[in-house]
Amino acid sequence: MANLASTYRNQGRWEEAEELEVQVMETRKTKLGADHPVTLTSMANLASTFWNQGRWEEAEKLEVQVMETRKTKLGADHPDTLSSMANLASTYRNQGRWEEAEKLEVHVMETRKTKLRADHPSTLSGMANLASTFWNQGRWEEAEKLEVQVMEMSKTKLGANHPDTLSSMANLASTYRNQGRWEEAEKLEVHMMETRKTKLGADHPDTLSSMANLASIYRNQGRKTKLGADHPNTLSSMYNLASTFWNQGRWEEAEKLNVQVMEMSKTKLGADHPSTLSSMYNLASIYRNQGRWEEAEKLNV
Repeated sequence: MANLASTYRNQGRWEEAEELEVQVMETRKTKLGADHPVTLTSMANLASTFWNQGRWEEAEKLEVQVMETRKTKLGADHPDTLSSMANLASTYRNQGRWEEAEKLEVHVMETRKTKLRADHPSTLSGMANLASTFWNQGRWEEAEKLEVQVMEMSKTKLGANHPDTLSSMANLASTYRNQGRWEEAEKLEVHMMETRKTKLGADHPDTLSSMANLASIYRNQGRKTKLGADHPNTLSSMYNLASTFWNQGRWEEAEKLNVQVMEMSKTKLGADHPSTLSSMYNLASIYRNQGRWEEAEKLNV
């Protein structure tokens, strides 16, 4: 029953999951006791189902029970206790209860550092959670300090292109953006966008998110004003934004930018330059998606 409930959870079938999880939890309480490890696991699963539906109070009630029982039975530093603390802290974060979340997250992070090493995945996860709590309070310096550590250790342990590393880069880039540190944010976003394009494809939601963030950075930098409308970096930012529009099916906006990029590339680089040809190809693709076959054919030829 617990396994089937888990399958329902992973499909987002919350009501069916909840119905089974309640049966499992209540039966285990009766048969094994409320503080048995297996009973506590079933309580945590039900709490997760509540959490995913935004039922914070119900989730919190179970998570507190699980945490306190594990503290008593296993100790405050046991991995299972720390896991339940992290879950409760996440519930507090989602309710904007920052101080309560921070208190738990600090304990989780420091204990995992001591028990597991500073670069252990569970430690890095704890650091990222605490950074998120700082971020949501606008405590940029404290968030940045942790985010940099997480990113650098992820790079070393997992590689610069690993999904977890990219996720940590995204968090740090967001902190830079919120401080108006556009160049630092841009450097990270460009790496993420290019890696995600290669790994996930140009139309993957994570790739589109990177493109949109990069476009926002370019707008806030005022590149057209600073560098000129036909500067290569300006054209690059216009191309990225056009690509974002294309992937969202916003054909008119994509077309408008692509035409500008193509014409300026022709003037600056020549009609047969690879960048010009690339912009022509992209414009032809936009025409095709609108059923404008003659215009598409002319460019493709």
